Amino acid sequence: MTQILHNTTESREQHPPARARWAILGVVLAADVLDLLDGTITNIAAPTIAHDLGGGTALIQWLGASYALALGVLLVLGGRLGDKYGRRRLFLTGLAGFTLASTACGLAPTPATLVTARLVQGAFGALVIPQGFGILGATWPRDQIGKAYSLFGPVMGLSAVGGPVLAGFIVDADLAGLGWRPMFLINIALGGAAALAAARLLPRDTGDRTTSVDVPGSVLLGATMLALLTGLIEGSAHGWKALPALFLLAGLALSAGFCHRQRTAPSPLIRPSLLHNRGFTSGLLTGVAFFAAVAGLLYVVSLFLQQGLGRSPAAAALALTPLSAGIVVASIAGYRLINRLGRRLVLTGFLVTLAGTVHLLILVTTSGTDTGGWALVPPLFVTGLGMGACFGSLYDVTIGDIAPAEAGSAGGSLGAVQQLANAIGAAAVTSVYFRTHGGGTHATTVSLTVVAAITLLCCPLVALLPHKAPDQHH
Repeated sequence: MTQILHNTTESREQHPPARARWAILGVVLAADVLDLLDGTITNIAAPTIAHDLGGGTALIQWLGASYALALGVLLVLGGRLGDKYGRRRLFLTGLAGFTLASTACGLAPTPATLVTARLVQGAFGALVIPQGFGILGATWPRDQIGKAYSLFGPVMGLSAVGGPVLAGFIVDADLAGLGWRPMFLINIALGGAAALAAARLLPRDTGDRTTSVDVPGSVLLGATMLALLTGLIEGSAHGWKALPALFLLAGLALSAGFCHRQRTAPSPLIRPSLLHNRGFTSGLLTGVAFFAAVAGLLYVVSLFLQQGLGRSPAAAALALTPLSAGIVVASIAGYRLINRLGRRLVLTGFLVTLAGTVHLLILVTTSGTDTGGWALVPPLFVTGLGMGACFGSLYDVTIGDIAPAEAGSAGGSLGAVQQLANAIGAAAVTSVYFRTHGGGTHATTVSLTVVAAITLLCCPLVALLPHKAPDQHH
């Protein structure tokens, strides 16, 4: 994503006036904020939703994993479809579908309909998100577009802080007796307003109908991830019997089919040359492990706050704000340090995340359900600092050795893999949590131990990454 700027060719046409460009940036940012909010709100609201609809632990796990699964599987495909049919058309289609799917989430009568609506919501989100940077590249002069991109970090950081807090207060407010449902239904107004603004402001483009789209590869990837997630979640919710094992085996078989498709497709989802690059492949695998671990950590801490300490959704969300604040602070600092430190910043982030997680583990082990709210602030803030130092820098460094012509494909692939890691991590770590006997405190300590172990294993892998991010870093 950091390199899209440098792969954007300057248009020969007149750029829109400054006021119109800022309005277009506002529309793109609004869509990204909607995506981030809906990707994080269920971290806080999941226990309340499961209590209301039934569905037990399986629904808690599916609520976050289903959205990230659909978004990750279709993110690269969404970008290719925008190239083929026009970014404006795909942006508007995605926003309309996202709004309708959000409505279906808010009205869902059963766990199955809610999870299905979350999958659809993530799928339409995958149509929206890849179009934004292309739209900005076409409407902003190259010498000014850095101003536009510089707003993404702070706005996304504030959204990451505000999303869970907003969800917690909406659930506690119980507006019109609807409980958790307004946190989805509010997207009718937000998504509708964004769609109307996009229809009025975004420039028309025809796309390139010769662009290749690997639909079979996306289907195989989606089936692989769905089978693996179903196996993990069913096993943790209902015991490791024959059915979960069959789903896991099916996932492995489908993954072999996806790998074969990657080798034989004329336009695969991930360029083969990227996978032959040691630095890129190492960063890809390291990112899968790290993002899976921290996605699981966020879910487990939220569960401990609500089920272990008895906090309300709003109180749990507020308790997590030090972690979100740490992410924002370190992300801003990392933006300034990445060129100087390179992969050393990534290692620092891993070590700080590990230190915060171990501190949190010790606190939960020693204090259990007597853990005070203020005692959680230091370890959560330190953990957030570590995450923030890694979130952008890990993938910036990963593309340090690739050719400029491959940067767009690499960025899209890394973004998709991060979402898939979020889905797998949330499912896997919460599976450990729910299958650990002895109560919420013991389950939390075991889960945090798993997260710490994965983070520790990531540290030596940093030596395989490129030494620094691309020189033209933004």
